[in-house]
Amino acid sequence: MNWVTPVRAHVPEKPLFLFVLSNTATAYIPKISAAGKSPEFTDYTPAGDAEIVEIGNIVSVPVLPITPPYNTPTPAIISRAVLNLTGIPHIFVNAGLKVVPNIDFVDLMAKPGYDIRKPVAVYDVEGIFERAQKLGSDIRHRTNHLVIGESIPGGTTTAMGVLNALGYDGNVSSSSCSNPLDLKRKIVKDGMDASGVQFGSLRDDPLHAITCLGDPMMAAVAGIVFGVEDTEVVLAGGTQMAAVFAVIKHLGINTDNISIATTKYVVDDASANFGELVDELGVSVYAADPGFGASHRPGLQRYEAGDVKEGVGAGGAMYLAQMHGVSQEELRLEVEKIYDELCQWVSI
Repeated sequence: MNWVTPVRAHVPEKPLFLFVLSNTATAYIPKISAAGKSPEFTDYTPAGDAEIVEIGNIVSVPVLPITPPYNTPTPAIISRAVLNLTGIPHIFVNAGLKVVPNIDFVDLMAKPGYDIRKPVAVYDVEGIFERAQKLGSDIRHRTNHLVIGESIPGGTTTAMGVLNALGYDGNVSSSSCSNPLDLKRKIVKDGMDASGVQFGSLRDDPLHAITCLGDPMMAAVAGIVFGVEDTEVVLAGGTQMAAVFAVIKHLGINTDNISIATTKYVVDDASANFGELVDELGVSVYAADPGFGASHRPGLQRYEAGDVKEGVGAGGAMYLAQMHGVSQEELRLEVEKIYDELCQWVSI
């Protein structure tokens, strides 16, 4: 069964997984993000995601990253399952966190993003990009196949803002089964008005598009990709990584070795236009199905209903797992094991 399509038989000699972690105050806007019990709790989500990926539980955050109202677990458990099954090396990158995880990470000295309805959404974008470029250059010798995931609540709204500034009509996906597209459009319009940006007016200045309407994760990932030069890169995510790809493309960086890996939940999201967007961008896409329809865990079944679609590099992790010979069933059983372990000590 092909659970990741299209299938890649190639097993990279030196794979490396990067998790880029950020926050944006855009996530505080009510009903904009489901990545936390409340808008304020989204401050803790990236740190909690990283701790789950690295050690299997939360240490420095007060709540498990879950999606209400069904307490669907974070996709970090998918990425942890893949790392458990494959042993692929990985690095965490702090690209503007409000709460730092209790694990090792590379610090890009970035400030968290601001509400995009303010004139400036991200400060020091050029500095973040340059420091991330240096990180990319530093890790080039460690990998010939780099996969980059992200965790940033509110990131689909900032993605829509940057896509609009670059001239793309992106109906972005959502971490919720009910995609608040009208609200996101209004927020983006308010942000564009506050920054004096028109649709497509920044297509020749993508870093300024991030300054006005984006988030620090975008600047960090674009810089890392620039730094690793001709290394094969897979952007692990949905519409957020499509926005990052658009930034990279408009910076004039060679995109021949860059693709996107995401989940079937993003590709099949009827509320978004992910397929049209990636076609317009000219980027190859891999789609992964974790097989949660066969799970008896209600929290995992909610993925099939659209409660969670992507995040923490889940699509890219499954892409790597398939290349390393992991079956869909093996992945699902490992995810269920991690989920059950969390349930033993956290009431979810």
